[in-house]
Amino acid sequence: MKLFRDPAALRHWQRQEGGSLAFVPTMGNLHEGHLSLVRLARSRADRVLASIYVNPLQFGPEEDFARYPRTPAEDLLKLRESGCHAVFLPEDAVMYQGDRADRCTILPPPGLAGGLCGAFRPGHFSGVCTVVLKLLHMATPDLLVLGEKDYQQYRILERMARDLDLPVHVLAGPTRREADGLALSSRNGLLPPELRPMAPLLAAQLRELATLPEGGEAREAASLGMQNLQDAGFKMDYLELCDSDSLAPLARIQPGARWLAAGRLGGVRLIDNMVVA
Repeated sequence: MKLFRDPAALRHWQRQEGGSLAFVPTMGNLHEGHLSLVRLARSRADRVLASIYVNPLQFGPEEDFARYPRTPAEDLLKLRESGCHAVFLPEDAVMYQGDRADRCTILPPPGLAGGLCGAFRPGHFSGVCTVVLKLLHMATPDLLVLGEKDYQQYRILERMARDLDLPVHVLAGPTRREADGLALSSRNGLLPPELRPMAPLLAAQLRELATLPEGGEAREAASLGMQNLQDAGFKMDYLELCDSDSLAPLARIQPGARWLAAGRLGGVRLIDNMVVA
């Protein structure tokens, strides 16, 4: 497995190796969800490149950038064992030319980024779009592989690639979960031990909502679900039923729509989503 810190060396490797390249961007502290994306990428391309970069541009001033878990040695071992062919580990100076991060931003696609997480994390998706666009230019992959757990992010990046005519296909892998249903996330390890047993209630509530009959009133169901989670100790940001493509809120439950939710438990922000059967 090759390790790159310089974009020029990465591009040289890409030209020399040839063949199709799938790219899995991450912020490290890897878990089975990330590794499943690497395996999916291996099934779709000749080579797989992963990146590990905790992007400061997508964290707000009161968010958890400083304490976001960083485990590069363990991450590299996991990627090697999963069959990844190369890893890109850039420094801030490489990604943003020193202190220029706040002067180098890409606006996220309108309509997709204004609600849900975009309403509660101002500037977050500008940071996501900026870093992923820069990584795509550096890596020049044929395939960008993302996880469905961050569903709004996946749709935004898919739309960005289409709007900017980027020569990359965007593919989403399914959400991976713990045995108790909690969606795998690098932030799960930050949960206080005494609150960890409550965390799967977010997935359980979404699962219940996803089985409600077609035609039901979505806002009423969402309100009841929000109250259930708040009673259990969550500080909810949102719980909404949205169109799976446009992310527009829906008034009535319909097959193929998607329930999306975000809330804090013990100061740790958890997100999840489930599709209506």
